[in-house]
Amino acid sequence: MSAQSPATLKSPATVKTALVGLGWWGRKMATLLKDGSAGLTIVRGVDANPDAADFARDMEMAFSTDLGEALADATVEAVILATPHSLHREQIAAAVAAGKHVFCEKPLDLTRAGAEASVALCREAGLVLGMGHERRFEPPIAEILAAAQSGKLGRLLQIEANFSHDKFLTLDESNWRLKADQAPAGGMTATGIHLTDLAVKLMGQPADVRVVCENLASKIPQGDTMSAHIRFVNGGTAYVSATLATPFISRFAVFGTEGWIEVRDKAHVEAPDGWIVTEGWKNKPITVREVAPAEPVRENLRAFAEAVRGVSAYPISGEDMINNIALLEAIVRSAKSGELERV
Repeated sequence: MSAQSPATLKSPATVKTALVGLGWWGRKMATLLKDGSAGLTIVRGVDANPDAADFARDMEMAFSTDLGEALADATVEAVILATPHSLHREQIAAAVAAGKHVFCEKPLDLTRAGAEASVALCREAGLVLGMGHERRFEPPIAEILAAAQSGKLGRLLQIEANFSHDKFLTLDESNWRLKADQAPAGGMTATGIHLTDLAVKLMGQPADVRVVCENLASKIPQGDTMSAHIRFVNGGTAYVSATLATPFISRFAVFGTEGWIEVRDKAHVEAPDGWIVTEGWKNKPITVREVAPAEPVRENLRAFAEAVRGVSAYPISGEDMINNIALLEAIVRSAKSGELERV
């Protein structure tokens, strides 16, 4: 069979999708999906700000300020939610009621109860729920997950991870990303949630967490410097840092009895520039190599489209989604109390 042409990739088989939220990250996804090569075609854009109509027009999508209008469109099969976290539960419920598959930007919710409700709604309706955890789709992170799954790393002992940047320091103070009730615990909902997603995938159900969250270099209401120490039910720990007042760094390292792997991003996932991978294996010298750039955001969306079409199951389980949000809820409690909090 011959390779698919761009025309074939943009055939009616692509999943017709409404993109809800045309801000910074929504526009990133719209741009990635414009050619239809990920199996999704954005046919409608929704944003509360009518000024977003210009962007929608440029991207050749119908526009409205009303989510209900998009959900009433029979041609729309799925929705992508790139909206404030506190809106996700209500919007997912509305999408499911309209029979639409849902891809939700992280975090799924701010409470375990909300995450459980959304996962259950989608399951009961037979609809796919995708999550914006693109870190799992970065090639070197996928290598870590495979090495853990196969036993190559041995018994997993510890994770060390840091995903920090200073992108929010120039945001207008009215931006929802700078609201403590919308984005609590420093950089946790912006970046740290990706690290805890990977930690839950690798280490299983979290048991408890202790957090230090301070405001050392800005007036960001939720704090600009956050670190969390997490213990897991099956043993092992994870240290996670998510700071909003230092230049970009993204580092993820996992340590096992047979070896360890560290991955450093060369640039923010907004514009990927590849990775530096350092490995240490028992009785072998430490090695360092570079991995070429890739588009993990697109690959995550492709996996969602394939799940909608029944080609393959979506790789992020509902249980992982719930465990991650349960951990987030405990992190927020500990950031406020300064105490060890059960998950």
